[in-house]
Amino acid sequence: MLDNLRLYLAYIGVSMRSQMQYRSSFVMLTVGHFMMTGIEFFGVWVLFDRFGSLRGWTLPEVALFYGLINIAFAIADATSRGFDMFHTMVKGGDFDRLLLRPRSTVLQLAGYEFTLRRIGRLSQGLLVLGWASATLEIDWTIARLGLVVFTIIGGACLFYGLTVLQATIAFWTTETLEIVSAVTYGGVATAQYPLVIYTEWFRRLFTYIIPLACVSYYPAIAILGREDTLGSTPLFQWLSPAIGIAFLFVSLGFWRFGIRHYASTGS
Repeated sequence: MLDNLRLYLAYIGVSMRSQMQYRSSFVMLTVGHFMMTGIEFFGVWVLFDRFGSLRGWTLPEVALFYGLINIAFAIADATSRGFDMFHTMVKGGDFDRLLLRPRSTVLQLAGYEFTLRRIGRLSQGLLVLGWASATLEIDWTIARLGLVVFTIIGGACLFYGLTVLQATIAFWTTETLEIVSAVTYGGVATAQYPLVIYTEWFRRLFTYIIPLACVSYYPAIAILGREDTLGSTPLFQWLSPAIGIAFLFVSLGFWRFGIRHYASTGS
Protein backbone atom coordinates (compact mmCIF):
# COMPACT_ATOMS: atom_id res chain seq x y z
CA MET A 1 0.00 0.00 0.00
CA LEU A 2 2.74 2.47 0.98
CA ASP A 3 4.75 1.44 -2.07
CA ASN A 4 1.78 2.22 -4.32
CA LEU A 5 1.32 5.57 -2.59
CA ARG A 6 4.98 6.47 -3.12
CA LEU A 7 4.72 5.53 -6.79
CA TYR A 8 1.53 7.57 -7.18
CA LEU A 9 3.20 10.61 -5.62
CA ALA A 10 6.15 10.10 -7.97
CA TYR A 11 3.72 10.09 -10.92
CA ILE A 12 2.17 13.32 -9.66
CA GLY A 13 5.58 14.92 -9.18
CA VAL A 14 6.64 14.10 -12.75
CA SER A 15 3.34 15.46 -14.11
CA MET A 16 3.64 18.71 -12.15
CA ARG A 17 7.24 19.29 -13.19
CA SER A 18 6.28 18.66 -16.81
CA GLN A 19 3.46 21.22 -16.74
CA MET A 20 5.58 23.80 -14.92
CA GLN A 21 8.09 23.80 -17.77
CA TYR A 22 5.71 26.26 -19.43
CA ARG A 23 4.88 28.56 -16.54
CA SER A 24 3.26 31.32 -18.59
CA SER A 25 0.94 28.82 -20.25
CA PHE A 26 0.08 27.35 -16.83
CA VAL A 27 -0.74 30.77 -15.38
CA MET A 28 -2.93 31.77 -18.35
CA LEU A 29 -4.81 28.46 -18.33
CA THR A 30 -5.37 28.66 -14.58
CA VAL A 31 -6.60 32.27 -14.72
CA GLY A 32 -8.81 31.40 -17.68
CA HIS A 33 -10.30 28.48 -15.78
CA PHE A 34 -10.88 30.72 -12.75
CA MET A 35 -12.66 33.34 -14.86
CA MET A 36 -14.75 30.76 -16.70
CA THR A 37 -16.08 29.25 -13.48
CA GLY A 38 -16.46 32.76 -12.05
CA ILE A 39 -18.87 33.57 -14.88
CA GLU A 40 -20.95 30.55 -13.80
CA PHE A 41 -21.36 31.98 -10.31
CA PHE A 42 -22.06 35.42 -11.75
CA GLY A 43 -25.05 33.81 -13.50
CA VAL A 44 -26.26 32.49 -10.13
CA TRP A 45 -25.85 35.97 -8.61
CA VAL A 46 -27.86 37.54 -11.46
CA LEU A 47 -30.67 35.04 -10.83
CA PHE A 48 -30.92 35.97 -7.15
CA ASP A 49 -30.47 39.68 -7.85
CA ARG A 50 -33.56 39.49 -10.04
CA PHE A 51 -35.80 37.24 -7.92
CA GLY A 52 -34.38 37.65 -4.39
CA SER A 53 -34.73 34.02 -3.34
CA LEU A 54 -35.41 30.58 -4.77
CA ARG A 55 -38.23 28.79 -2.96
CA GLY A 56 -37.05 30.26 0.34
CA TRP A 57 -33.32 29.73 -0.32
CA THR A 58 -31.02 32.76 -0.31
CA LEU A 59 -27.92 33.43 -2.39
CA PRO A 60 -25.42 32.71 0.44
CA GLU A 61 -27.11 29.36 1.12
CA VAL A 62 -26.93 28.38 -2.55
CA ALA A 63 -23.32 29.63 -2.60
CA LEU A 64 -22.56 27.01 0.05
CA PHE A 65 -23.86 24.30 -2.31
CA TYR A 66 -21.90 25.84 -5.16
CA GLY A 67 -18.63 25.96 -3.24
CA LEU A 68 -18.84 22.40 -1.91
CA ILE A 69 -19.66 20.78 -5.24
CA ASN A 70 -17.14 22.78 -7.28
CA ILE A 71 -14.28 22.06 -4.90
CA ALA A 72 -15.11 18.35 -5.04
CA PHE A 73 -15.37 18.36 -8.83
CA ALA A 74 -12.10 20.29 -9.23
CA ILE A 75 -10.24 17.66 -7.18
CA ALA A 76 -11.76 14.77 -9.13
CA ASP A 77 -11.24 16.47 -12.48
CA ALA A 78 -7.57 17.19 -11.72
CA THR A 79 -6.77 13.61 -10.69
CA SER A 80 -8.83 11.51 -13.13
CA ARG A 81 -7.32 12.62 -16.45
CA GLY A 82 -6.08 9.12 -17.25
CA PHE A 83 -9.59 7.67 -17.08
CA ASP A 84 -11.00 10.66 -18.93
CA MET A 85 -8.64 10.01 -21.87
CA PHE A 86 -8.88 6.22 -21.65
CA HIS A 87 -10.85 5.80 -24.88
CA THR A 88 -7.83 7.02 -26.85
CA MET A 89 -5.70 4.30 -25.24
CA VAL A 90 -8.21 1.64 -26.24
CA LYS A 91 -8.33 2.83 -29.83
CA GLY A 92 -4.55 3.09 -30.14
CA GLY A 93 -3.77 -0.18 -28.35
CA ASP A 94 -1.82 1.67 -25.65
CA PHE A 95 -3.80 0.02 -22.88
CA ASP A 96 -2.15 -3.31 -23.74
CA ARG A 97 1.15 -1.82 -22.60
CA LEU A 98 -0.34 -0.94 -19.22
CA LEU A 99 -1.52 -4.51 -18.77
CA LEU A 100 2.03 -5.82 -19.25
CA ARG A 101 3.42 -3.72 -16.41
CA PRO A 102 3.58 -5.21 -12.89
CA ARG A 103 1.35 -2.48 -11.46
CA SER A 104 -2.37 -1.95 -11.11
CA THR A 105 -4.02 -0.35 -14.15
CA VAL A 106 -5.98 1.88 -11.77
CA LEU A 107 -2.74 3.19 -10.25
CA GLN A 108 -1.19 3.81 -13.67
CA LEU A 109 -4.23 5.69 -14.99
CA ALA A 110 -4.67 7.63 -11.74
CA GLY A 111 -1.09 8.84 -12.07
CA TYR A 112 -1.38 9.57 -15.79
CA GLU A 113 -1.66 13.34 -15.26
CA PHE A 114 -2.34 15.76 -12.44
CA THR A 115 -4.10 18.62 -14.21
CA LEU A 116 -2.76 21.70 -12.45
CA ARG A 117 -4.95 24.21 -14.28
CA ARG A 118 -7.93 22.90 -12.31
CA ILE A 119 -6.56 25.03 -9.47
CA GLY A 120 -8.59 27.80 -11.11
CA ARG A 121 -11.91 26.08 -10.39
CA LEU A 122 -10.68 24.92 -6.98
CA SER A 123 -9.69 28.41 -5.83
CA GLN A 124 -12.93 29.89 -7.15
CA GLY A 125 -14.94 27.27 -5.25
CA LEU A 126 -12.97 27.99 -2.08
CA LEU A 127 -13.62 31.73 -2.41
CA VAL A 128 -17.36 31.21 -2.87
CA LEU A 129 -17.50 28.76 0.04
CA GLY A 130 -15.56 31.22 2.24
CA TRP A 131 -17.90 34.07 1.33
CA ALA A 132 -20.97 31.92 1.99
CA SER A 133 -19.76 30.76 5.41
CA ALA A 134 -18.87 34.33 6.44
CA THR A 135 -22.18 35.77 5.24
CA LEU A 136 -24.28 33.04 6.84
CA GLU A 137 -22.38 33.34 10.14
CA ILE A 138 -22.30 29.58 10.56
CA ASP A 139 -21.24 28.31 13.98
CA TRP A 140 -18.14 26.40 12.83
CA THR A 141 -17.75 23.59 15.32
CA ILE A 142 -15.16 20.85 14.82
CA ALA A 143 -17.99 18.52 13.80
CA ARG A 144 -19.23 20.91 11.10
CA LEU A 145 -15.73 21.46 9.74
CA GLY A 146 -15.27 17.70 9.65
CA LEU A 147 -18.53 17.35 7.74
CA VAL A 148 -17.33 19.89 5.15
CA VAL A 149 -14.15 17.86 4.56
CA PHE A 150 -16.15 14.61 4.53
CA THR A 151 -18.57 16.09 1.99
CA ILE A 152 -15.77 17.25 -0.32
CA ILE A 153 -14.10 13.83 -0.14
CA GLY A 154 -17.40 12.09 -0.85
CA GLY A 155 -18.13 14.42 -3.77
CA ALA A 156 -14.65 13.96 -5.26
CA CYS A 157 -15.03 10.18 -5.00
CA LEU A 158 -18.43 10.28 -6.69
CA PHE A 159 -17.19 12.35 -9.64
CA TYR A 160 -14.11 10.15 -9.89
CA GLY A 161 -16.41 7.12 -9.96
CA LEU A 162 -18.44 8.61 -12.80
CA THR A 163 -15.22 9.11 -14.79
CA VAL A 164 -14.20 5.51 -14.11
CA LEU A 165 -17.60 4.32 -15.35
CA GLN A 166 -17.19 6.40 -18.50
CA ALA A 167 -13.77 4.83 -19.11
CA THR A 168 -15.06 1.30 -18.48
CA ILE A 169 -17.82 1.65 -21.04
CA ALA A 170 -15.10 2.32 -23.64
CA PHE A 171 -14.12 -1.37 -23.40
CA TRP A 172 -17.29 -2.09 -25.38
CA THR A 173 -17.99 1.17 -27.23
CA THR A 174 -14.37 2.28 -27.93
CA GLU A 175 -15.52 5.89 -28.16
CA THR A 176 -16.51 7.71 -24.99
CA LEU A 177 -20.27 8.08 -24.60
CA GLU A 178 -21.00 11.78 -24.20
CA ILE A 179 -24.11 10.99 -22.18
CA VAL A 180 -21.80 10.19 -19.24
CA SER A 181 -20.08 13.57 -19.62
CA ALA A 182 -23.51 15.18 -19.71
CA VAL A 183 -24.32 13.52 -16.40
CA THR A 184 -20.98 14.58 -14.88
CA TYR A 185 -20.95 18.24 -15.94
CA GLY A 186 -24.72 18.47 -15.80
CA GLY A 187 -24.58 16.97 -12.33
CA VAL A 188 -22.27 19.77 -11.19
CA ALA A 189 -24.80 22.34 -12.38
CA THR A 190 -27.67 20.39 -10.78
CA ALA A 191 -25.99 19.99 -7.39
CA GLN A 192 -25.33 23.73 -7.15
CA TYR A 193 -28.98 24.23 -6.17
CA PRO A 194 -31.13 22.73 -3.39
CA LEU A 195 -32.74 19.41 -4.30
CA VAL A 196 -36.19 20.65 -3.29
CA ILE A 197 -36.51 22.91 -6.36
CA TYR A 198 -36.62 19.92 -8.74
CA THR A 199 -39.50 17.60 -9.61
CA GLU A 200 -39.82 14.29 -7.77
CA TRP A 201 -38.49 12.00 -10.55
CA PHE A 202 -35.44 14.24 -10.92
CA ARG A 203 -34.82 14.17 -7.16
CA ARG A 204 -35.00 10.38 -7.20
CA LEU A 205 -32.55 10.18 -10.11
CA PHE A 206 -29.91 12.24 -8.32
CA THR A 207 -30.47 10.49 -5.00
CA TYR A 208 -30.79 6.78 -5.83
CA ILE A 209 -29.16 6.37 -9.27
CA ILE A 210 -26.49 9.09 -9.36
CA PRO A 211 -26.31 10.08 -5.68
CA LEU A 212 -25.19 13.67 -6.12
CA ALA A 213 -27.70 14.85 -3.51
CA CYS A 214 -25.82 12.75 -0.95
CA VAL A 215 -22.64 14.80 -1.44
CA SER A 216 -24.28 18.21 -1.71
CA TYR A 217 -27.86 18.76 -0.55
CA TYR A 218 -28.12 16.49 2.50
CA PRO A 219 -24.79 17.39 4.16
CA ALA A 220 -25.35 21.07 3.33
CA ILE A 221 -28.66 20.87 5.20
CA ALA A 222 -26.78 19.60 8.24
CA ILE A 223 -24.11 22.30 7.94
CA LEU A 224 -26.75 25.03 7.71
CA GLY A 225 -28.81 23.52 10.52
CA ARG A 226 -31.99 23.70 8.46
CA GLU A 227 -34.88 21.29 8.68
CA ASP A 228 -35.19 19.19 5.53
CA THR A 229 -38.64 19.52 3.92
CA LEU A 230 -37.97 16.22 2.12
CA GLY A 231 -37.96 14.42 5.46
CA SER A 232 -34.36 13.19 5.76
CA THR A 233 -33.04 12.55 9.27
CA PRO A 234 -30.01 14.35 10.77
CA LEU A 235 -28.14 11.01 10.98
CA PHE A 236 -28.57 10.42 7.24
CA GLN A 237 -27.50 13.99 6.46
CA TRP A 238 -24.24 13.54 8.39
CA LEU A 239 -23.46 10.11 6.94
CA SER A 240 -24.64 10.63 3.36
CA PRO A 241 -21.20 11.61 1.91
CA ALA A 242 -20.11 8.01 2.56
CA ILE A 243 -22.38 7.04 -0.33
CA GLY A 244 -20.08 8.96 -2.68
CA ILE A 245 -17.11 6.92 -1.44
CA ALA A 246 -19.10 3.69 -1.86
CA PHE A 247 -20.00 4.77 -5.40
CA LEU A 248 -16.29 4.93 -6.29
CA PHE A 249 -15.71 1.40 -5.00
CA VAL A 250 -18.66 0.12 -7.06
CA SER A 251 -17.26 1.88 -10.14
CA LEU A 252 -13.85 0.26 -9.59
CA GLY A 253 -15.57 -3.12 -9.36
CA PHE A 254 -17.18 -2.46 -12.74
CA TRP A 255 -13.72 -1.47 -14.05
CA ARG A 256 -12.30 -4.86 -13.04
CA PHE A 257 -15.23 -6.53 -14.78
CA GLY A 258 -14.43 -4.56 -17.94
CA ILE A 259 -10.77 -5.59 -17.85
CA ARG A 260 -11.75 -9.27 -17.67
CA HIS A 261 -13.74 -8.82 -20.88
CA TYR A 262 -11.14 -6.74 -22.72
CA ALA A 263 -10.12 -8.43 -25.99
CA SER A 264 -7.27 -6.09 -27.04
CA THR A 265 -7.12 -4.25 -30.36
CA GLY A 266 -5.66 -7.15 -32.32
CA SER A 267 -2.85 -4.95 -33.61
